[in-house]
Amino acid sequence: MADSMEAFSYPAKVTDLHTLPSIKPRKTVISNERRNELLKFSKKLGVEFKDLNFLNTALTHTSYANEKERQMDDNERLEFLGDAVLELASSTYLYNNFKSLSEGELTKTRASIVCQDTLAKLAKKLELGDLLLLGNGEESNGGRERTSILEDAFEAIIGAIYLDQGWVIALDYVIRQLAPEFESARIGNYRRDYKTVLQEIVQQNPLRKITYVELSVNGPDHMRLYEYAVDIDGKIYGSGNGRSKKIAEQMAAKKTLELIKDSNFSLD
Repeated sequence: MADSMEAFSYPAKVTDLHTLPSIKPRKTVISNERRNELLKFSKKLGVEFKDLNFLNTALTHTSYANEKERQMDDNERLEFLGDAVLELASSTYLYNNFKSLSEGELTKTRASIVCQDTLAKLAKKLELGDLLLLGNGEESNGGRERTSILEDAFEAIIGAIYLDQGWVIALDYVIRQLAPEFESARIGNYRRDYKTVLQEIVQQNPLRKITYVELSVNGPDHMRLYEYAVDIDGKIYGSGNGRSKKIAEQMAAKKTLELIKDSNFSLD
């Protein structure tokens, strides 16, 4: 154990991320056509990649890598990294620009902004699905439009930008992508505890009972994705996803509130 630790040592004093050992992507053969597609897409992202292998890997679904007998990496590790960068970048922006919010309010605001629906929506806006490398099974099952796949690839791209360009460019990218969501938060659209709001509506009838039920848990231990639904008097209403149970419950409450706003919807 000691030998392996000594083989990979960090500088005695880290002044910035550029002093850390550089990380190189696994090299794969990228055709001229694919390279041109990646260059065009990188312009849309507003990022000039030093190594397009990072971007190509971010767009490679595990089903495709498996069909290629793992001759290339999939985007799962980049997704793991991108998720962490996204959380830090969004937290940094909220901390610096929403000075009146408490810790709890900042957490709820971030959870409302950085959620599966938002990330998938941004991915669709970028037409990210068109660039995905999918296995035949995922391709035939509509993988290019699947919310979870688009969200994962969106996060993987953030991880790719971070490794290729560093923290400052990654932070800038996240802020640019989430700018409309931050603006909505600024004017108050996201500063809500959806569970509390829904609870107040439901309990206008004191006999009603609201609970949250777990529908599914997917993903590896470090990247759990929870799905919860609102249960009112034994009837299931809106459902939502999140990286934690609390976030999934908030998203389920949000979805139910959206249903309640529908003039044709009733809790009865």
